[in-house]
Amino acid sequence: MAEVVIIDYGMGNIHSVYKAVKNVLDKNSNVKVSTSFKDIKNSSHIILPGQGAVGSCMNNISQVFDLDEFKNHITKKPFLGICMGLQAVMSFSEEDEGVQCLDVITGKVTGFKSLGKNLKIPHMGWNKVEHTSNHNIWQDIENHSYFYFVHSYYVEPEDPKVVLGTTNYGKKFTSIIQKNSMIASQFHPEKSSKNGLQFLKNFLNWEGDIE
Repeated sequence: MAEVVIIDYGMGNIHSVYKAVKNVLDKNSNVKVSTSFKDIKNSSHIILPGQGAVGSCMNNISQVFDLDEFKNHITKKPFLGICMGLQAVMSFSEEDEGVQCLDVITGKVTGFKSLGKNLKIPHMGWNKVEHTSNHNIWQDIENHSYFYFVHSYYVEPEDPKVVLGTTNYGKKFTSIIQKNSMIASQFHPEKSSKNGLQFLKNFLNWEGDIE
């Protein structure tokens, strides 16, 4: 049984995420959208979606939550960051002239413009994800399966051991990470059809690797 909280801080694709999670939950499990620390504390799984610019993201999170308390909660149980939810858990983003992020995963967020190639930005649409680990999140999902992306920046974690998958767009970039009880993906599982639903199901069956 899962008690899932989707954190609403004003920037997430809440409806689509809620609908997708609801689709894969068993009848004894529940999902709610909340900004309550009480709900987060009582949950079994936490999801942080997000779209837009990281400056607004961090500002909105800091207006809703005490950041130290927020970081403490999201590192104590299975957590899934989606798109901006991935970038926000890194140390620093180059977007918006430089923004300090949550610093749960050491590393930075870099723009595709830095590659100096004629890439269409944002990177938008379906692309393959190559598994770099046999983690349970990939159960019943074939290697090089397609997922849906919408983003102009990508993450560069310092520790290669946290990388669960990579994607090619101008270069090979990290598209999903995992550390302890935290998983975060650059792609949108809620928009990724069958593979995305399986991904969410796998996350909700995961108990985390608590430090």
